[in-house]
Amino acid sequence: MITFEDVKNNKEIQTYIEEADNYLKDIGYTEHSFKHVLHCVGVVSYILNKLNYDEKTIELAKIAAYMHDIGNVINREDHAKSGALMSFRLLDKMGMDTKDIAMIISAIGNHDESSAYPVNVISSALILADKTDVRRSRVRQGLTDFSIHDKVNYSVISSLVVLDNDNKTFTLNLTIDTSICSIMDYFEIFLSRMLLCKRAAHFFGLEFKLNINNQTLL
Repeated sequence: MITFEDVKNNKEIQTYIEEADNYLKDIGYTEHSFKHVLHCVGVVSYILNKLNYDEKTIELAKIAAYMHDIGNVINREDHAKSGALMSFRLLDKMGMDTKDIAMIISAIGNHDESSAYPVNVISSALILADKTDVRRSRVRQGLTDFSIHDKVNYSVISSLVVLDNDNKTFTLNLTIDTSICSIMDYFEIFLSRMLLCKRAAHFFGLEFKLNINNQTLL
């Protein structure tokens, strides 16, 4: 079996992740570096471990999380689909089992909110990990140059996801500086992402909760 460590140490994959983030930097888009993909790796592992999934499923989810944004090296538009095609080629070249590749590329191809759907376990975990990565350090530019998207990310003082098996909930807890961004601004930018998170959480039989400044809003 091709493991997450095999993929993480693959120089070609590392290069595509790095160059994809460089492209996004050039167009003024938020950080999608190794920090982002490794954050997603950690969250999918957390989710699936808490839900008692097997080790192989967790490994595949970590691989999908690590590779999910490489399509940005081609273009931000339809990056989920191009990333899935790139991942197919790279993983096939590494000798990964066809069924494992199918699980991974379907997850990668279904992580962007413009066309995504939680089609399987890995896809659902990846959506929850990717769409809840909201933090100040993802903003590249100075405050005076912020788009509303950057302003929303920059306003986030702290961010924490919590899966509660007893209450069957998955909660994104945010502390926001409302002098930078109002809660309405957050919803203007991220409502479609939060609705996608609700669908992904439902795949696991969980209810998605959004808590901002100690107020449950979703």
